[in-house]
Amino acid sequence: MLKLSEVQKQHLIIFTRYPEPGKTKTRLIPALGSVGAAHLQQQMTEYTLLQVGELQKAIGVSVEVRFAGGGLELMQDWLGGELLYASQGEGDLGTRMARSLVDSFRKNAEYIIIIGSDCPGVTSQILATAFQELQTVDLVLGPAIDGGYYLIGVRRFIPELFANIDWGTSQVLQQTVDIAADLGVSSIYLPTLADVDRPEDLSIWQEVLQQSVYLRKTRE
Repeated sequence: MLKLSEVQKQHLIIFTRYPEPGKTKTRLIPALGSVGAAHLQQQMTEYTLLQVGELQKAIGVSVEVRFAGGGLELMQDWLGGELLYASQGEGDLGTRMARSLVDSFRKNAEYIIIIGSDCPGVTSQILATAFQELQTVDLVLGPAIDGGYYLIGVRRFIPELFANIDWGTSQVLQQTVDIAADLGVSSIYLPTLADVDRPEDLSIWQEVLQQSVYLRKTRE
């Protein structure tokens, strides 16, 4: 029987941040306050893990949380001891994602997907589709409305995809697509979804809460 601490062939990495007031979801602080923004970060991460839990009922996949802020003990106290954990480490987003991929491939993962916790549209079905598509192409991308991407999946390490990208801008997706095209990387795109990063995005999260059983499950 596979141990929880082992990386499987299909491996999912979640990038998130410990919900410390004033250090997370800072662009939402004007609308929610520092405590409210941190609470949203907590809710959205937990919601993402609920979707991942549904995914694990359908396919074999290991799950790793790459965290910023807090620490290992705080993360385990928050999200439980059944997940793999690692600090994101230093560097820009590309450097941190590349590091997580290298580590996972070294542990014998073959199909790796990275997501954040900012996109409530990332359901278990979207994730299952992404892993299925990754069986036939080298790159799967989930475009975000803001010009970035909410998901990237690879079956081999392609370092060029994580270098010379203007992270945090509306150019991220297009720059990544252009690099992949230049390299001749086979790729496929998932449906375009919206992140929740700014006050005007909060209605997206409210709709998700109304349509899901998130609140009921978290109160049980």
